[in-house]
Formats: sequence, C-alpha cells, structure tokens
Amino acid sequence: MFRRREFIRGITAAGAGLTASGSGQAGEVSSVTFEVQGFTCVTCAIGLEVVLREQQGVKRAKASYKERKVVVSYDATCTSPQVIQAFINKTTGFTAVEKTN
Repeated sequence: MFRRREFIRGITAAGAGLTASGSGQAGEVSSVTFEVQGFTCVTCAIGLEVVLREQQGVKRAKASYKERKVVVSYDATCTSPQVIQAFINKTTGFTAVEKTN
C-alpha cells in the first residue's frame, strides 16, 4: 500500500503538469463526487488529481483539500464510479466514499 509521504514525493517529482491522455472516440461523459478522508495538505489533493487523470477513462479530476472531496468526470464506456473508488482506496492511501445528493 502506498504511504502518503511516498505518494506526495512521487507526484511532486512527476510534476503537476500531467494531463489525461486521449483515448480515441469519447463515450458518454458522466461525473461522480467522492468524499475523501486522509488529505493532510493541498498537495494531497493535487496529487490525487494527477493520479486520477492518468487512469483509463478519466477525463477530469478536481480535488478540494478544504472540502475534502474530489469530483471526477469520466467516460462511462471505459470506467465506472466503483472502479474509480476502488482505485483510490487501494492505491493512494486515501479513503473515498461516493457522495450522494
């Protein structure tokens, strides 16, 4: 499991200028919001954005340290909220819970 410090060092070294890679034809774009536990600083939120944008099907990720959440826009033909949540929970050291209205 990732340790938060290693996670932060990794994304800092990689730089915050990474963007989502294009994947040919786009499908239906949907959006999901997760409450995130484990943010200790703004860099945590930025790092989560960076690693999410690298995931297949993720078009946009906007995390807020202050609000303890991340909003993810994704191609519904490539991924799902469950896959995104599992990725966050298993690989980043944060805990994400889908936020319902």
